[in-house]
Amino acid sequence: MAPTCPSDNTVDVDQSSFWSSGNLNWDEHRIGWAIAGGCAMLTVIISMISVWGHCRNYTKPSEQRQILRILYMPPVYAVISFFSYRYFRSYTYYSLIEAAYEAVTLSAFLLLLIEFVADTAAGHDATKAIERKGKRRLPIPFCCWRYRPTKPYFMYTVKWSVLQYVIFRPAVSIAGIICQVYNVLCESGPYSIYFANVYLEAIDFASISVALYGLLLFYGLTKEELVGRRPMAKFLSIKLIVMFTFYQSFVFSALEGRVINATQYWTAANIADGLNALAICIEMVFFSVLMMWAYTCNEYKVAENKKTSIWRPLWDSINYWDFFTEIGGSFKFFFNRTRGASSTQSSKKMDFAQAFGVGGRSATDGDKSLIEESIRLAPYPYSDPHNANSASPELS
Repeated sequence: MAPTCPSDNTVDVDQSSFWSSGNLNWDEHRIGWAIAGGCAMLTVIISMISVWGHCRNYTKPSEQRQILRILYMPPVYAVISFFSYRYFRSYTYYSLIEAAYEAVTLSAFLLLLIEFVADTAAGHDATKAIERKGKRRLPIPFCCWRYRPTKPYFMYTVKWSVLQYVIFRPAVSIAGIICQVYNVLCESGPYSIYFANVYLEAIDFASISVALYGLLLFYGLTKEELVGRRPMAKFLSIKLIVMFTFYQSFVFSALEGRVINATQYWTAANIADGLNALAICIEMVFFSVLMMWAYTCNEYKVAENKKTSIWRPLWDSINYWDFFTEIGGSFKFFFNRTRGASSTQSSKKMDFAQAFGVGGRSATDGDKSLIEESIRLAPYPYSDPHNANSASPELS
């Protein structure tokens, strides 16, 4: 007989509401509901202030586009966690959607670091930032191997190591949702080769491990160029969210059946999931404040500069075409290299800027760089006469 996954929910459903006989019905669940909702709302307000500051001072679109995507992380987590607490019987679906946004933030962070390096290089030429880098050892656990950062295949590999997560993590979430519909995911049950959860978590673990290794490798390579940009504070404000949500979920799950016991309307898994969702809502308030400091808009304010319109920055932040462009470029490079295309054989002509998609940073490119940047970022150019009334960001 095939094994079956135990249900996360009770058969009985609580039919009461906040209002009972004209009075508020305050039990433990509804108190948590109110706290989660209040914290989620506060997180949204704090994050909106940060987003507004960048939108109104949108002077470096290539950097601030990625910053806006990162700033969305606390409100996305808070709002989804609130709904997963409120509609706890569908908690698994919400948690899978929530986890997918982590891939967006990690990928945006890598592209942000690339822009930082290009911006701090002499003459805004990204090649200057890496041409002096010699052969060195890979970080642990692959420290027995050495790499040469000036080789283009290495640069494409680093970029792909992070960007692959933006493919695999959403794919894992979609597969998890489908498996949950057919009751073969068994996220709250014991690990078993007969259920999909063990395989999906293995894929996710491998994918995020590669992404984090790529980020740390790139940071170790360019940390001298990133001095003054608070890269570790920026990275920790992202990674601490992931660590908190993962480890506290593990702790609450370990307490099921020991400290956390089932009630008439809630299973032990329901209560553990609810506590995790409530904790996330509370934590996101503090993480939104941390991100406001780590990703401050003050460094993008220009004296006597006209405030920019908020619509263009918001569109840029939700337009993920740059992700597809970077992923497609990496695929093309490795495909051509595999079949020995002549375009990849002249690797000495391929530089850091080309591999990381910031070729327009060279001061010698002049107006061409601005045109390429406008095409890469925009659904319409800043010079569009139909948008002449909107303030045009000044690219530095």
